[in-house]
Amino acid sequence: MLSTSLNTWLEWLRPTPLLLGQRGERYAARWLKKRGYKIVAGGHRTRYGEIDLVAVLGETVVFVEVKTRASRELGDAAEAVDAQKQRRFARAALGFLKEHGLLEYPVRFDVIAIVWPADARTPELLHLPNAFEPSGFGQFFS
Repeated sequence: MLSTSLNTWLEWLRPTPLLLGQRGERYAARWLKKRGYKIVAGGHRTRYGEIDLVAVLGETVVFVEVKTRASRELGDAAEAVDAQKQRRFARAALGFLKEHGLLEYPVRFDVIAIVWPADARTPELLHLPNAFEPSGFGQFFS
């Protein structure tokens, strides 16, 4: 019989399964790549929040918010991207553009909503291109 501390240590070494959100982001990135998008960043953190995926399609920089749910019990995943989330997301995107010298390129904000039940091998995916325009005080390029 193994000691408790050895069992704890062995548990620590065992790889942890990906969280649902991480699985959703990876699936969304693969899905976008198959459709011609080039993924240039993922999980980019700023003081305003995290940008799930940054992609390029043609000359357009596409910022993608991925929302993954195990079911629709609590509503549609895309509904979670409310006005407040959109403002934070747009500010984080502006920071990314400034940081990488990309302010002169066209920008788009997409939402990918994924429903991935625990017993499903592949999820349902809804892509909402140009899901919202940045708005609010100062506008996007202030």
